[in-house]
This record gives sequence, C-alpha cells and structure tokens, in this order.
Amino acid sequence: MDLFRHLRYFVAVAEELHFGRAAEVLGIAQPPLSQSIQRLERELGVELFDRSRRQVELTTAGRLLLDEARGLLAGEVRMRALMRMVRDGELGTLRAGVPPETPAVTLQTLLRRLADELPGLDIDLRELTTSEQLRMLTMGQLDAGLVHHPVDVPGLRIGPAAQVRLGAVLPRTSPLAKRAELALADLAGHDLVLPARAAAPGWHDHLLDACRRHGFTPARIRHARNTEFLLGLVLAGDGVAFEPESTARREPRVVWRPIAGDPLHRTTSAVWPARSPHPAAERFADIAAATLDDAAPSMAVPQADAARPWSIVFAPHAAGSGG
Repeated sequence: MDLFRHLRYFVAVAEELHFGRAAEVLGIAQPPLSQSIQRLERELGVELFDRSRRQVELTTAGRLLLDEARGLLAGEVRMRALMRMVRDGELGTLRAGVPPETPAVTLQTLLRRLADELPGLDIDLRELTTSEQLRMLTMGQLDAGLVHHPVDVPGLRIGPAAQVRLGAVLPRTSPLAKRAELALADLAGHDLVLPARAAAPGWHDHLLDACRRHGFTPARIRHARNTEFLLGLVLAGDGVAFEPESTARREPRVVWRPIAGDPLHRTTSAVWPARSPHPAAERFADIAAATLDDAAPSMAVPQADAARPWSIVFAPHAAGSGG
C-alpha cells in the first residue's frame, strides 16, 4: 500500500469534508478517491469518516489521524528534499586528496570556497601523493583527488587542468643565481632534488626525460618528500630543484630562475571515478581548478632577483581513462 498517497487523499477529504471537492483539489476522479479512503480504513481497522449524514464528518479516529497524517506528510517532504540534496552532492561527505606541497594559502582558499559553494557538504581533505590518491581512488577509499600528470589509470574522469611553469631553485650564493634566465644545460654537474618516484611515477619520469632532452643529466638524484627538506638539500650543496616560483619564496636564501624556452611544466587536475562518481566530485574539480588559477601571481618582467611568476592554463574537461 502506498501509505503516503492514501494519507494525502485522507487529509484532502478531511480538510474539505466533501469527497467531490477533495477530488477536484487532488486532480483525480471521485471513485478512486473513495476507494483509497476505504482501503486506508481497512488497513487501519477503523472508520475515518461518518458518512451517515448529509455532510461528511470526521470520526474520533479520523480527528486523531489528521494531526498524525499532517506530521508524516511534512516529514516525507523533508526526507525527499534531504535525499535530493544528498543526490546532488550538497550533503554528506566528500573524501578528497591534495598534494603534500599544496601552499597553505591555496589550501585555505580551496576550503573556504568549498564551504561557500557546498555549505552542507563535509569535506574530508587528506594530504596524499599522486600515487597514494590513485591507489585509494581505485579501491573506493577516496571520492576525488588532485593529482600530477601524466596519469595512466583506467576508469577515471579528469577535471580542468592547471599547468604550472617550473623554474630552477638554487642557493642565492650559486654563480648561476646571477643570471636572469638559465638553460637546462647550464645545470650540468648539479644534483637534482625531487620527490621520490613512488610519489608520482609518471611525473618523475617525465621530468627526467625532459631534462635529458634539453642537455641536463643530473650528477645525482636526491629525494625529498616535503618542501622544507627539498629546500634544505638545495641549500646544503650543489643541488637544484625544479619548482614553482612560489616555493622559492618560502626560503630567502634561495632564488628562482626561469628556464629558457619554458620546457618544464607541472600539470595538475582533479580526478574521480567514472563509475558511480560522488555527485560533488565534478564541482570539486571545478572549484579546485579555479582556486589554482587565482593563486597565480600577475606576470612580471624577468629580473636578476625577481624571476617570472608561473602561470596556469586551463584545459577542457576530458572523460576516459585518465591518461
């Protein structure tokens, strides 16, 4: 039995105290309305209306049911509205990953925008490498992730891409720091400091390949999981790192220099499962991309001590294997 439908019909008759007028209000014929009330009475085992007189009146059972029915119907409306919000990604929890090197200000802006645009959604944000995020996405332990390309994992959808220009991070005392721009070949003999391959294999291999193609084969590769350790290794010796200009701003004893021809970029975008995705995953991707875009400083003319800031370029949505 469709209890809520029968209760709606009952409330209409109880308020009109006339089957014909109630049928008009409901937009149905009178016979189905009468049948619905009779079925509800049989189900409850009571008479809801006194039909012995010319005017229909509520029985004691009918009067008691009217208040209960109105409360149940109001609860149904709230329940359906709540479920629509969950379906549309406006309520519930979104489990999302972000790279460990995400700047604090960018992270703050991202969380604020998510709270403003999805106020009923609980954002469970986790600090995870690209590899960790991809593994958790495939295992259903994460709803969306912000990862570095290239990504070759089947079954993922990819949001707008943010492409960040990378430059060389060097000690301020390095002779190369006096130049306004460097070629990758100028770095011959230097160690290269970068995250371990396990953190983002595709990006790690892509970066080393780009270096070799442009004449820089590192003397040694040294690994750093977090930004502070990376900067420490750069300061400690003949190491160089390739990072956005914002990274160098954290440490006054290093400088950032653009690379001639801009051969190095790091592309980041949100990804989420193509099958049974979280309803808010795509909105997270758009908000994250817009946040990265706004985090880019205005363009400036290159100078010896003020390198060109990085820029972000958006790519259209792509669906597919996430490669």
